[in-house]
Amino acid sequence: MAALVDGVCLRFVGSQMVHRIVFVFTVLLVSCLPVHGEVIDIGNEELARLLAEGVPIIDIRTEPEWKETGIVEGSHLITFFDRYGRYDIQGWLAAVRAIVKPEEPVILICRTGNRTVSVSGLLGVREGYAKAYNVRYGIVKWIAEKGPVVPPT
Repeated sequence: MAALVDGVCLRFVGSQMVHRIVFVFTVLLVSCLPVHGEVIDIGNEELARLLAEGVPIIDIRTEPEWKETGIVEGSHLITFFDRYGRYDIQGWLAAVRAIVKPEEPVILICRTGNRTVSVSGLLGVREGYAKAYNVRYGIVKWIAEKGPVVPPT
């Protein structure tokens, strides 16, 4: 499958196309909205510090991904994009609101940080969450740097 953007042919394969379209759409949507909250990219040292302070962490990956790598202990497992790239913003937001209120900080993690870039923008900008932390490079780097993981429950 291919798309033509500004005269350039871009080729996408299966769910990669969906992820890219959703990502671009979300970034464009978020960039058009007034800023309400703060989105902060963090590394593993900051992640460890925030976890020690009790800031909730939400893992937006899919169940097979959680099983493959394990999860950061204490993670709330709320998938944003399913394996086909589909999502339910309202359903996901309702699940998040049950864990953390907009005036409270929240950490988002995925596999490499790509999905959480747009999702943290959704929380911080569109939904007005005070501080939405995006774990830059995701759980892959957390594990590579010997961050502890546990099996999903």
